[in-house]
Amino acid sequence: MQKYLVGGAVRDRLLSLPVHEQDWVVVGSTPQEMLSLGFRQVGKDFPVFLHPQSAEEYALARTERKSGKGHKGFHVFSSPDITLEEDLLRRDLTINAIAQDEHGNLTDPYGGLDDIKNRILRHISPAFSEDPLRVLRVARFAARFWHLGFTIDAKTLELMTSISHSDELEQLSKERIWQETKRALETSHPEIYLLILLHVGALEKIAPSLNNSLQTKYRLLQLPKLRNISNYDFRFVGLVMLASKEQDSFNPEIASEISKHFACPNSLQELTAITSRYFTDCVNALSKNGDDIYHILHKLDAFRRELRCLEILNCMQVMLGLFDYPASPSLDFLSTIVTQLNVVKLDPQYQKTLTGREIGDALVAMRKSHIEEAMKS
Repeated sequence: MQKYLVGGAVRDRLLSLPVHEQDWVVVGSTPQEMLSLGFRQVGKDFPVFLHPQSAEEYALARTERKSGKGHKGFHVFSSPDITLEEDLLRRDLTINAIAQDEHGNLTDPYGGLDDIKNRILRHISPAFSEDPLRVLRVARFAARFWHLGFTIDAKTLELMTSISHSDELEQLSKERIWQETKRALETSHPEIYLLILLHVGALEKIAPSLNNSLQTKYRLLQLPKLRNISNYDFRFVGLVMLASKEQDSFNPEIASEISKHFACPNSLQELTAITSRYFTDCVNALSKNGDDIYHILHKLDAFRRELRCLEILNCMQVMLGLFDYPASPSLDFLSTIVTQLNVVKLDPQYQKTLTGREIGDALVAMRKSHIEEAMKS
């Protein structure tokens, strides 16, 4: 039984990047032996085990054979006879197929070290085409390592294009698409992920509404500004708003369609929908009267979910920079008034004279009056 550190941990150390987790491959062992050593099995489709102390993943060496469509359509075979080189062969890119033994010695059967040196993302074998998820993964790696000078090998791009033009991408679940997209949005150059998917024809399959929107020169030129947004959820909101922008407003139907292409959390879909729908009204709030401003805040659910409303207004502040808008006194005003309005209360003695709906109406009137007074000052 031999164990090797593999994948991202080896790659990132060679690139002098921080390593956040470690994965191991075990050669010459069986599930029974792993269990007898205290490992806990977690994989059903293939034997993956958690170390009893570190909880790091240890996978038995295995091979894979295509047996159906999509990224799950594989028959997995594990045996003590499978070599390290055979296990590494099933991986996607050469830079992810370098192994390190417990003494620090590297095994690099497919030229990963040279590709790290030359800054190339290259597939290992024609089997790359068997897993459609790899199109998104390579685009994500390109986005993550773009600042280091990495580019995608021409033949790898050809394979990505071929996969995109087949029906394989349609077999991917929205959840897996979102997982890769979310991780890409967290990279230093999220626009690279989108541009590569656009280039190889993958975006048309996984998010047709977004693909159609990014056909205009203006939107393509604005994409790099996403990297200036530090909040990753706000980056997604910015992407959707950029794609749905129509002159000085945002098309809510397009925004909704794009959000539905991705299985992002409901809270993020809500943030995207509300921010894009009410952005223009909020930016121009001080041009309206107190009654209108109250209704805007009501739409933002400011009186039941104050913190959520403030997050929406903060997101809108960030969107100003994305679209090169000037500072908005209206957004500053709304952020201040929300907190004030949520501490406004009726006089207890006066409230005792009211019943039922009268109490709510009186509170609304008091809030509107407070808004009017604040606008004057």
